[in-house]
Amino acid sequence: MKTCNKEFLNDIEKLSEKRKEEILGAKDSITITGTTYYVSTDGNDDNDGKSETTPWRTLGKVSSAPLSAGDGVAFKRGDTFRGSVRTQEGVTYFAYGEGDKPKLYAWDKNLADPDLWELVDKEHNIWKLKDAILDCGTLVFNEGEAHSRKLIPSYKNGKFVCRNDESKDFVMKDEMTCDLDIFCSYTERMTTHPSKGESFPVPVVEFDNYGDLYLRCDNGNPGEVFTSIEALAKRNMFTIKDINNVKIDNICMKYIGAHAIAAGGKSCKGLHVTNCEIGWIGGTIQNYLGLDPNYPEGMRGSVTRYGNGVEIYGGCEDYLVKDCYIYQCYDAGITHQYTTHGEKIAMTNIRYLDNVVEYCVYSIEYFLEKINDTESYIDDCVIAGNILRHSGYGWGQQRHNTHTPAHIKGWSYENTASHYVIYNNIFDRAAYRMLHLVAKYESSLPVMTSNTYIQNDGMTLGQYGANETSEPEVIPFDKNAEEIIASVFKEADAKVYHINN
Repeated sequence: MKTCNKEFLNDIEKLSEKRKEEILGAKDSITITGTTYYVSTDGNDDNDGKSETTPWRTLGKVSSAPLSAGDGVAFKRGDTFRGSVRTQEGVTYFAYGEGDKPKLYAWDKNLADPDLWELVDKEHNIWKLKDAILDCGTLVFNEGEAHSRKLIPSYKNGKFVCRNDESKDFVMKDEMTCDLDIFCSYTERMTTHPSKGESFPVPVVEFDNYGDLYLRCDNGNPGEVFTSIEALAKRNMFTIKDINNVKIDNICMKYIGAHAIAAGGKSCKGLHVTNCEIGWIGGTIQNYLGLDPNYPEGMRGSVTRYGNGVEIYGGCEDYLVKDCYIYQCYDAGITHQYTTHGEKIAMTNIRYLDNVVEYCVYSIEYFLEKINDTESYIDDCVIAGNILRHSGYGWGQQRHNTHTPAHIKGWSYENTASHYVIYNNIFDRAAYRMLHLVAKYESSLPVMTSNTYIQNDGMTLGQYGANETSEPEVIPFDKNAEEIIASVFKEADAKVYHINN
């Protein structure tokens, strides 16, 4: 095992920056066999969209227009579009023109406008957004210079209570202790059927729920303090449900509160995501679950939050994510995942290649949890050539379960898999496990070759092994890391570097 010196770390930084520049500067090379429809902020939704001189204007038009397999939707480079897209079977979404990739943001407007905010608590510098808004994962200021900490209390017995001390009522002014803290209030719709089976009501936070957004801003009206305030609003940018052969190329997707690309169903075939920039994703509330006995702290009010950069939840075939730059995701940069309930799910021909993923809680996540099912499987999965950096060091570590980050997160489910290989990747520092690769049977574990490991002394290498009889131990990253990678991971050609703190 070698020691990282400053020169080596600078070389890794330069390599990562070079790949980012290549991805951000990728040229358009899409061929469309059907009709191409153009979209520009200078357009008009009453146009036919069939030429650069008669483009559509909005994402709403893109979603509602009747498109056919083989058609393409081209977004003008340098323009910014807001909202979300309902994709259609066999359609390709891509870029045209000159300049930066077209930007697709979730919320309707930039919130850096003084007229949008009112001071509601002068003593505690708390401002309220005048407009109702969808749930926000966080606010991002001046294109990433700063971001908010989102306060999420538990909801028990008809009221909000503090998650760290559920005997204590949640009082917003007392809990907003830091500049740029936010709280989103949604209580108009309630349900008495949380997934864990309790009878007391909890809030329903759906994709059509609008509520109040509060922000502590110590330096005055946020619209005057910042030139840009982007809300990670509770939307998916591209939703792919029970359709196949959707391609997304050379698009920038940012400031999205659920998932940038959310695909799911019995089997999603032919999803290809290439040359895209995906950043600042997730953090919105998926649901309140009542009391969760499985939560590490035990029997506390559980809140599940979105979101992922590119996700397939369900079966998949011919799934490609290549040459993308993905960063600052609350959960995973890239993922395929599913919990079965007796049905047979196949996840096949999966390729995650040559991406740069950084500052996500999980760079890449997968799992196949099987409940009343013995037939579902993963087959032909390749994770190769990726640069995966700083897992668990992004904004997603606002989460309460801070012990979960990993560059490749397989959890500890059955994870039946075959022809699964992980090679030629760079794993550069993780806040907890570098890898979490566990399956019921040893034959389902990935074959590891030619990967590079860079980790701080005293941190964790991870887990690798079968859990049929017991859970594999969590392996520390210490002077024995190289030997353990060779013997346990069976990766004799790994390059292992430690950072001496």
